[in-house]
Amino acid sequence: MTNEVVRDILKDAETRMQGAINSLADDLAAIRTGRASPALVEKLPVEYYGAPTPLMQLASISVPEPRSLMIKPFDSGTIKEIERAIQSSDLGLTPNNDGKTIHLNLPPLTEDRRRELVKRVHARLEEARVAVRNIRRDLHNDLRDFEKEKLISEDDLTRGEEDLQKLTDRFVEDIGTHGQTKEKEIMEV
Repeated sequence: MTNEVVRDILKDAETRMQGAINSLADDLAAIRTGRASPALVEKLPVEYYGAPTPLMQLASISVPEPRSLMIKPFDSGTIKEIERAIQSSDLGLTPNNDGKTIHLNLPPLTEDRRRELVKRVHARLEEARVAVRNIRRDLHNDLRDFEKEKLISEDDLTRGEEDLQKLTDRFVEDIGTHGQTKEKEIMEV
């Protein structure tokens, strides 16, 4: 039974840490590289009937060419709102519309813009590391509380702490790998 409590805590830690990694991967996908990708704009909030709605729920997004995106709204009345959302975002792109679709041409990234994007990636990586460490801290405190309440033994506490640290190290390393991949993508000319 005692090991079951520790196992449950470790399983909870893994689930929550994986959630932090998934959130990081989504955020990194939205950071622009030299290539066009629907992930760049699909989560962009668009004002739709007074509520911010992700662009992917309002339009189909395709990549007709390596450096351009085509956004085809399901309702042509939303074109102006979609254009406004793109212009007010930090993507630095100018939308062109033909009345039915919006075209986004991605200009080649300048060296300064690449460095700026890498800084954004690093900031996001640090946020993910902090999230993983906060999960570790919370669950570490839970383990100590269980030991105080005699729900687990001192040995179980020690083993649980070691396993929790190994799990944390694994996820922090995973965050670093995601960052290196994205940085390589951004710096690729």
